[in-house]
Amino acid sequence: MSKTTGKTAVIVLAAGKGTRMKSDKAKVLHEVHGRPMVDYVMASASEIAGSDVVVIVGHQAEAVKAAVAGQRKALFALQEEQLGTGHAVMCARDAIGPSTRQVVILCGDVPLVRAETLRRLVVEHEAAGRAVSVLAVSLEDPTGYGRMVTGEDGALRCIVEEKDASAEQRAIQEVNSGIYCVDADFLFSALDKVKSDNAQGEYYLTDIVEIAVQEGAGAGIVIGGSAREVTGVNTVNDLETVRQMLG
Repeated sequence: MSKTTGKTAVIVLAAGKGTRMKSDKAKVLHEVHGRPMVDYVMASASEIAGSDVVVIVGHQAEAVKAAVAGQRKALFALQEEQLGTGHAVMCARDAIGPSTRQVVILCGDVPLVRAETLRRLVVEHEAAGRAVSVLAVSLEDPTGYGRMVTGEDGALRCIVEEKDASAEQRAIQEVNSGIYCVDADFLFSALDKVKSDNAQGEYYLTDIVEIAVQEGAGAGIVIGGSAREVTGVNTVNDLETVRQMLG
């Protein structure tokens, strides 16, 4: 299997079915102005990592592969079962080469994210020398997003999914964009320790933050971009919103 060769690699999560899209088509293949939404994500990913982009495919894997490969150079990894974001990233383990120092993790359904924002995330992550950096956005109405729980010192303690959050935690306005920059060695050792004892019975990628804190490896937030940039597409209405944002 081919592996990444550069210092920075990107993993794009594109395995989901997207049942709320009311369509048989894989979610990331829904088009925005004639382009599959995953192609917008790939364009930004390619700007910071070249061809060192690993796309996690699952639902309609061959169709997603074909749509990506027709436009960009990329590597692919298969997620046979949909067991959560942590499990999806684990599927990329064999594609990450030994020379890769940090991995940026993106979702394939966030087409408005800009390469400049990802580049700044990487730069600040490297400068801080920590294991995990999470791109965070402050929202007036954070409903539906994972909350960034910080300690008294301002350092990131954990990310709590809304369905698992207390009332106090739900009041937090800094939310998880779903975009991470993680030390490559730490990423896979931490994922081996993630458990699925939560409301969804899934392996949450967000749990690596708590592991970094427990192990003293360091976790922090990079406030960057805008709510617009991290708008995820989960429904037909979301797709139309993104189309309008892009004009």
